[in-house]
Order: sequence, then C-alpha cells, then structure tokens
Amino acid sequence: MSITADIIIHNACVLTLDDAMPKAQAIALAGNRILAVGTDAEIMTHCAPATRMIDAGGASVLPGFNEAHMHIFGGSVGLSQLSLMGVKGFDALKDAIHAYADQNPDKPLLEGLYADYTILSDNERVTRHHLDAIIPDRPFVMMAPDRHTAWANTAALEKAGILEGRDVGIGNEIVMGADGLAAGELRETNAFSPVMALSETGGREMLGSATGGDPAHVTPEERATDIAVLKKGLAYCASQGITSIQNMDGSLYQLEMLQEIEDTEGLPVRVRMPYHMKNFMPLSDLADKAALWRARFNSDKLRCNFVKMFVDGVTEGETAVFVDDYSHKPGWKGEPLFSAEHFNAIAVEADRLGLPITVHAIGDGAVRMVLDGYEAAINTNGRRDSRNRVEHIEVVHPDDVPRFAKLGTVASMQPTHPPGSAGLPLEPYLTYIGEDRWQYAFAWKLLVDAGATIVFATDWPVSPLPPLSCITDAMIRAPWRDDMPDHRLTLAQTLAAYTRTSAWVEFMEDRKGLLKAGYYADIVMLSGDIEMRPVAEIVNLSPVVTICDGRITYEAR
Repeated sequence: MSITADIIIHNACVLTLDDAMPKAQAIALAGNRILAVGTDAEIMTHCAPATRMIDAGGASVLPGFNEAHMHIFGGSVGLSQLSLMGVKGFDALKDAIHAYADQNPDKPLLEGLYADYTILSDNERVTRHHLDAIIPDRPFVMMAPDRHTAWANTAALEKAGILEGRDVGIGNEIVMGADGLAAGELRETNAFSPVMALSETGGREMLGSATGGDPAHVTPEERATDIAVLKKGLAYCASQGITSIQNMDGSLYQLEMLQEIEDTEGLPVRVRMPYHMKNFMPLSDLADKAALWRARFNSDKLRCNFVKMFVDGVTEGETAVFVDDYSHKPGWKGEPLFSAEHFNAIAVEADRLGLPITVHAIGDGAVRMVLDGYEAAINTNGRRDSRNRVEHIEVVHPDDVPRFAKLGTVASMQPTHPPGSAGLPLEPYLTYIGEDRWQYAFAWKLLVDAGATIVFATDWPVSPLPPLSCITDAMIRAPWRDDMPDHRLTLAQTLAAYTRTSAWVEFMEDRKGLLKAGYYADIVMLSGDIEMRPVAEIVNLSPVVTICDGRITYEAR
C-alpha cells in the first residue's frame, strides 16, 4: 500500500537539480519531507481524499531558493522606507522626499534607500546643503544602494551630535566640509550609525553589522515591534520563493527573536546566522561566544554556525582595498579594517574551532588578504572541509583567480551588483577602478571556469530581493566594452548557484537543495516554465506557491 501524500504537485516541469533524475512531472510531499518524485502516474498512487492537489499547469517546480547573502532585519525595516531607486536629479529627489514626508508626519527620522552616488548628476556629490534645500526642518538620511555610504541633512547631523565631526575609527569617515562642519556624506557604518539611532527602531536593525552586539536596553514594546517587523520580512522572503536565508550580520538579539518566532508559530524560511567578528573583539570571543551560539542555535530551521567579517568597504566610497591605486586617486589603495596578522589569527582560530568563515571583500587587495588568511589556516591546522567564503569579490587580481579552487574557497557573488545591471549607473565605479581592472570585475564566469564553487544572492536590502530578477541579471549581463569577457552563466549553472550549491555551502546538501525523496519539502512553483522563457523574460515569472518544511508559506491569490 502506498504512503499517502499530504500535498501533490502534478502536471509540472519539475527541475530537481538532482543529477540522478534531473526532470520529473510531479512531486509528493508527506510531513516535512519529499515522499516521491516521478511521473504523474507514479505520484498519483500516493493520492488520498485528504491530499492537497496542486495543478502546476506545466509550470516549473524547483527547490526553494536559498538566498545565500542577505540582511533580514535591515531588509525587513526597509520595506517601510522610501525607495529612491531610479530617482535622478534634484527635482525628482525633492518630489520623492516631500511625498514620503507628507505620508509619514510622525517619523522621528525620514529614511531613503537606493540613492545612487550620482543621484544629483554624474559629477556632483550630495551634501547636507542639497538636502537642507529639500527638507530643512526634519531629520533626513538616505542610503546608497550598497548601504556603505549615507547622506544626511543638517537637522539629522545636528541631532545625532556629529555635525562637528567625530572620530569614527579606521575605515570609516564623516566627510568634513571647508567650513569645518560635516559635509553630509557619511562613509561606513560607524559614521552613519549615530544618525540611524534616531529612527523608530533606534538603529537596532544595524547592530549586527555595526557592532555585532545587542541593544543596550529594549522595552517589551520595542521588542514586540521588532518581532513584528521581522515577521513581515520573513513573509516577504517566502513570497519570493525563498525557503532558506543565510544572514550576513549577527547578534544574539536577532537570534533570540527568530527563535521566539520559530517556537510560537514556526519560521516560514530556514535561517542561518553568523557570529559577527569585529576588529575590536578579542580572539577569545570565537571560543567563548561563537562556539556557544553554535551549540545553542543548531536546528535545521535556525542555525548559528559560521563567522562573518568585513575587511574593506565599497569602491564608490573609496573604502574598498585594492592591490594597486584607485584609478582616479593616485596614492590611495584603501585601508583594510584588519591588519593581515590580525585577520590571519582569526582565520586560524575559527578554523581550529570548526567554524566556517565568510568575509566581505570588495577590492582585489581585500580578496587577496582573505585568501592569504585561509591559506594560513590550512598551513596551521591542516586541510579540512571548511567551505570558507569570500563575499562579493567585485574585483579579483588575475594571480588570485586559481587560488579559489586551490584553497577550496567559495565565491559568493551578487549578479545584481555590477554597474549597468539592475538599474545601477556605470559611474563613478568604472572610473574609480580603471579600465585595466574591468575584465576582472564581477568576474563570476572567470572564477567558475577556473574551478571555483559559486553561490548567488542579492545582498538584500542592498539590492532588491526577488531571486528571479537576480537570476535574470546573471544571464543577461552586458560587457562594459566589446572586447571584454562574457561573464554570463547558463540557466543550469545559475539555478544551482541559488539552490543546490547554496545548500552545500552550509553543510546541508544531504537534506535540502534538491527535489529528491527523503529531502526536506522546500519547494517553489513558478507562474510558468522557466526553461521555455527567453532569458530576458525570466524576470517576469513569479512564485505561485512556496513550501518550506512541508508547510505552504506563500500562495498567490
């Protein structure tokens, strides 16, 4: 007698990502596991009167998307903030800010997201004076798409206590004007955190990146607000076909809120969180905190089992670290957030404790520094299956390309980030890195061809979250010059980087990332057949049903 299925999806184009059976027509789920994958006739033997039947109508059914790099708390807060994506010119910026201010008369801090570095024009940087001319009487701040640079008006700078500047530490800067006061541009987290603390959340959503720590004091009401915000963000993830997220900032406060959601109503996505190691933390924190968090949060729904770090900033903010000088600024290569010796010590100790390491490295100098640290860990501890990662890799030096495969280091990249993709402007990025480095920028195909393992994600809220948009960007990217390499990947490669390989990188390839009997029932059904769509039109598909852990977490109405 056949085992009865709770849910059957049939009449589908099932892309299993399982090499043993790449395609099927139907899939049966029982509890939180996949019961069987096969033809419609085979799967219908598991049907019973109580089985929920879902007719896919020939649409694609895939493993649930695994967003391998994102920021859940910040992204959740951002859902209610002003989006400045596509806004260009002073008048358009003014109109957008005024409309948002009118709609939100009680917000203590007005916040905008996705403000291009060239939002005013291609050659004029925003200052507080521009923003004062738009909104002088209420604190306002807007973030660049990369969330490494912000611009604030005088009211915000004054209320935050930084109008006259402040020492914000290595790799961070409050840009000062000729008048001896802050010009309005705030580079990196330490510089803009005082302004963000003016918001309704008190900037709590940024603490995982800013300090790796927790709020000094949170009232029950504030915590309830934060949990409600997280729930909205998690539901949004589910609506995009996402069944797993790998967060890239960590704090105990976030972990405990997520655990409460799991204990009370169940997380709609699986969450992997890091211990965020900052340059001011003692090495002993890895054993005293990170390893303890790993033991405490160790379920397949909520895990804290890796270390996240930043070693540089971003190119447009001139805080990324390069091997050679910035093209537009001779003598400046950027300043790393860790010395090489300090980083190596952390890499060796984390590896000794069996904690995988994930490091933000934008410039080729930062990428090299991280690879050197991973090599030091191998030389000290011996080679092991660490699955360490480098995040972003916006520029890689040609000498370091083969080191990814040699060291077993994962390239974690974001197809939404290259200038010219996802609506991003080409400048000032192309000028800052210079033409000699163009062919080694966002070079995911170069890395893949050299044997590197790659995972894809959006870095939400740095880029919009929808995976189908990100997948499209990976497959349609246009070169910046006719003689440049073509870095587009195939659909099969791109889907693997969003599902199977993303499960592998978090050591869960034996139970998710594939549609296979016995694996977790983590599935997305799309609105059409992804294989039959022209590449540029994949973005027009949408998730219709998302299932995580056997539970329908999103269903289009």
